[in-house]
Amino acid sequence: MTPALPSESPAPRRRGRPPRTEGAADAPGARDRILAAARNEFAERGYDKTSIRGIAKAAGVDPALVHHYFGTKDQVFGAAVELILAPAMGAPDAVHGSREGAGERMARFIFGVWENPVTRLPLLAVMRSALTNEAAAAVLRGLIERRLLLRMAEELDVPDPEFRAQLAAGHIIGIAMLRYVIGMEPMASASVDDIVAVVGPTLQRYLTDDTI
Repeated sequence: MTPALPSESPAPRRRGRPPRTEGAADAPGARDRILAAARNEFAERGYDKTSIRGIAKAAGVDPALVHHYFGTKDQVFGAAVELILAPAMGAPDAVHGSREGAGERMARFIFGVWENPVTRLPLLAVMRSALTNEAAAAVLRGLIERRLLLRMAEELDVPDPEFRAQLAAGHIIGIAMLRYVIGMEPMASASVDDIVAVVGPTLQRYLTDDTI
């Protein structure tokens, strides 16, 4: 009688990188899916509660692929914030051109971005993250300075243009904090037209008055 052959043992699990999946680095759109997932995760959860693993899960990829494309959590946050702030990046273009009415154009453009629910919710999450986490604040600060304020200052024909751009941005950010983040009345329920009518001349002075 032929003895029974022992059952074949399963092949040992190989160590190393996970097998290729839909989220492999060469899969079409992998980077875009990760960036979109990061934007949503940071917008919904904030900086502290968002993790590389959570972003990877939402994008359907391995966490190593997130590091492959973006590096550290701070770098992923920076890329996501740049995507979130993209609608506001046109503010320097709204200011440039005719000096007349530059302050009103800037105010109307920025408040237009904040008034849109699609762009407001991610902006709120970014602002709250920056208020509670220094790493998030550093990323946001660098991005605003590099992509908004320096571009705006380059076209201002006034003394201390970078300082002027910061004054204008600080004025609007302060109002945005009261209106959209804190919800302080009567600022929270005032009409955008009323706010622009009052804020526009002050921004105009920051941006164009040579005597400041």
